[in-house]
Amino acid sequence: MSESEVQDTPVEYNPVSTAETDPWSLSLDDIDMSNGQIFQHGAQHEYFKRLRQDAPVHYCDRNPFVGPYWSVTRYQDVKAIDTNHEVFSSEPSIALIDQIIPDAVIPTFIAMDPPTHDDQRKVVTPAVSPVRLSNLEGLIRERTQEVLDGLPIGEEFNWVEKVSIELTTRMLATLFDFPFEDRSKLTFWSDMTTTPPEQMGLTADDRVTHLFECLETFTRLFKERQFEGNDSQDFISLMANHPDTKDLEGLPLLGNLLLLIVGGNDTTRNSMSGGVWFMHQNPGEFEKLKNNPALIANAVSEIIRYQTPLSYMRRTAKQDVEFRGAQIKKGDKIAMWYASANRDPEVFENPDEFRIERANVRKHQSFGFGLHRCLGNRVAEAQLSILWEEVLKRFDRIEVVGEPERIEHSFVHGVKELRVVLHPV
Repeated sequence: MSESEVQDTPVEYNPVSTAETDPWSLSLDDIDMSNGQIFQHGAQHEYFKRLRQDAPVHYCDRNPFVGPYWSVTRYQDVKAIDTNHEVFSSEPSIALIDQIIPDAVIPTFIAMDPPTHDDQRKVVTPAVSPVRLSNLEGLIRERTQEVLDGLPIGEEFNWVEKVSIELTTRMLATLFDFPFEDRSKLTFWSDMTTTPPEQMGLTADDRVTHLFECLETFTRLFKERQFEGNDSQDFISLMANHPDTKDLEGLPLLGNLLLLIVGGNDTTRNSMSGGVWFMHQNPGEFEKLKNNPALIANAVSEIIRYQTPLSYMRRTAKQDVEFRGAQIKKGDKIAMWYASANRDPEVFENPDEFRIERANVRKHQSFGFGLHRCLGNRVAEAQLSILWEEVLKRFDRIEVVGEPERIEHSFVHGVKELRVVLHPV
């Protein structure tokens, strides 16, 4: 049975691995880290502790919707696979499920191997280069100030909606030179790509419709910017005028656009929300930050480590291979769990503690390694750093009211609601 047939066949899936289950009481065969409910309830780290200790290369065939897959959970093992593209391929997908729309694989350069990956990635790199970022820092700060100054003081509101989504959506609109008044479409298309449609109150057909609306919109912009002498540095202009990408159309064009949208949205947005929650949980660390703003850069890296906005990336074995004693067959899926590697005590001392002065925090794996290291990591760090610089100028405390509401997802470690009350300086 093909993967698309598995997805279309009614199957009752009652996972043993749940947020309420003690992972130490389970048989290893019953642990399924693809179950988004584990992450929705913040239970994943105890599961990862169990796997790092008892089955660091773990096989699961419990979930009929994703099929069999291996989980790699130790830091050095994740790094070894992430940097070995000759044996472990990024094709056809970086997620455990190949297809987000039936009977169609949407190609993206992150789900490609060299040389095609390298050729397409280099096209868009100037949009997030250090020079471009330096030119954008003033705009990032201006927008951050505008958003923070417009927030209610002493009144409860959703930080995710008012701050995290708004700031990342504005940044996306700039990187794409997308019509600013329509920028909310970018967030919607990102969510449509990563979130099961039923969680958004939509159907699978709705997802197809909206993604093709995305393609239609960007195809028009792509063609409008395809002219001699266009030296603009936005993603669309760069792709539209480069020999390696100017002929992209249809699903290959859609795939690369969705990759850039999701990459610019989910990682930064969820770190902006997660950081507020971590500082609330650890008021002593927030006091350190207030007393010494020079710690902001290190604190941002610790936030990104602690949140790990994308929990894993998938690779596919190109050949039979023995890895750490496991017999991985050609075609097997491997989930490299960055969320686990970032809590590996062999690398990070007391990894479950949030420490903004952590000395080796730059070793975190949230951006990946090697060829596929996050393209926009500097932009994400700049946005987060500027946000915390401006927060410290305005607020003595960001009080979180209740627990964050997380999304039910094993790939995107996301927060959809974080109720807060601001206390001014």
